[in-house]
Amino acid sequence: MLTEERYSMILRLLEERGAVSVQELTDILGSSESTIRRDLAALHQEGRLNKVHGGATALRGTYHTEEYPVFIKQEMNMAEKARIARHAASLISDYDLVFLDAGTTTGCMAEFMAAKNITVITNGILIAKRLADRGQAVSVTGGRVKCTTEALVGGETLDALRRFNFSVGFFGANGVSLEAGFTTPDVDEARVKTEAMRRCRRCYMLADSSKFGVTTSVTFADLDAADIITGAPAPDKYRAKAHIIEVKG
Repeated sequence: MLTEERYSMILRLLEERGAVSVQELTDILGSSESTIRRDLAALHQEGRLNKVHGGATALRGTYHTEEYPVFIKQEMNMAEKARIARHAASLISDYDLVFLDAGTTTGCMAEFMAAKNITVITNGILIAKRLADRGQAVSVTGGRVKCTTEALVGGETLDALRRFNFSVGFFGANGVSLEAGFTTPDVDEARVKTEAMRRCRRCYMLADSSKFGVTTSVTFADLDAADIITGAPAPDKYRAKAHIIEVKG
């Protein structure tokens, strides 16, 4: 496949999906990993996409409705997500009742949580397993499993959340937009996030730099509903609408 043909295919996939991993592109295009990485670097230099660790995202200001599987998302911006997660975990105090939203960045928090005598409630299946493996007191909400994100959703999840008064909650979003606020492609996940945020005394949104300027289908909260923790400088225009915590490398 010629270089320009690869470029065209990469950009078309990004237009459709919003984000792609290097591994996904090697499988689809039948090219080597080193070739794909060079392509992404060249397209990033030309200002046609955002190159991130493990793949690429569409340019800011995009709108998309598709939810990407966990195996793709966990390969994107890994170093930044780890920085965000480490800082987020430091905000947990002894004896807190913590809600952890399903997500790849919230999932990274498990290895950094050092507060004592805390209890964690989560709708993330993998998060619960990670915490349990580390000896952490953790319970899942119950509900229907959404396979792509491995999150628990639905009426049973909402009923479980209404029993709790969390001291602190940590959330993920697919998009962070001035116009639409915090968004996700799935209405069931949006309902869970909204209800959980209502039950938290303090809310933090864990958003890597690729999330800013992106809008997906369903708004679940306004920008002022949570402090945003990010691992790269956020666009200045967001500072008037939200409290942003930038975690440096």
